[in-house]
Amino acid sequence: MSENKFKLVECPRDAMQGLHDFVPTALKAQYINLLLQVGFDTLDFGSFVSPKAIPQMADTAALLAKLDLSNTATQLLAIVANIRGAETAADYEQIDFLGFPFSVSETFQQRNTNSSIPASLATVEQMLSLCQKKNKTAVVYLSMGFGNPYGDVWNYEIVEKWTEILVSKGVKILSIADTVGVSTPEKIREILPTLISGYPDTEIGIHLHSTPADRLKKIEAAYQSGVKRIDAALKGFGGCPMAADDLTGNIATEDVISFLTAKGENLNLNMEKWHEAMILSAQIFG
Repeated sequence: MSENKFKLVECPRDAMQGLHDFVPTALKAQYINLLLQVGFDTLDFGSFVSPKAIPQMADTAALLAKLDLSNTATQLLAIVANIRGAETAADYEQIDFLGFPFSVSETFQQRNTNSSIPASLATVEQMLSLCQKKNKTAVVYLSMGFGNPYGDVWNYEIVEKWTEILVSKGVKILSIADTVGVSTPEKIREILPTLISGYPDTEIGIHLHSTPADRLKKIEAAYQSGVKRIDAALKGFGGCPMAADDLTGNIATEDVISFLTAKGENLNLNMEKWHEAMILSAQIFG
């Protein structure tokens, strides 16, 4: 098996963004610099969004200046919510990926980016053009991809429709995002194999949220579905503060590592640095 068969995306930004107490920039940098040494494909490290919306991410530019990228192959991803944020992020040479949450739920699109689905599609088009000019890669998250808590219409056909539209616009990396933990192994097995086989030139990933009891079942379903790009966060911390009042955490990275290692996948990770990051995480998350 290829050492780089799986792309593991570690998400400290997602883990920290909903924390009530502001994490000092120096501590964030210490934590992320450890994660940079583990060997993940990508780190979702920060976001260029309104500090009023996500106060925890107000220091993303200052944080970026403190990151040591001299001895890591891990690439950096920054989340943006509009074209202004994308333009800001694209000006930083250190950032490789610009991530945008495109929701199939109109309610969540309004809550998350203060824009409609049609307006957000226009933002994606502008971001794709910007990425081409600035030598970046766009990552689009198909938010509420497994359903939503608002009563907005959701079905498999809607997910397939928006996948087709986004791919036709030029999206090369598309992550189907659970956001609030409504995914099930059955939904994962129903949706992902069809998208992966239907769009072989597009990297189809998964960004799941889950309660601890359901994590391994969802990881197994994603693996069996042929997913090769998996987002996760250390200890399953985090959730989207714009989605719901009761947050459901991310898939725990250690569960993904354990599962894939048991399957014989060579992840080529520095587990010593990983354990150091696990210990340091207590200073951030308590």
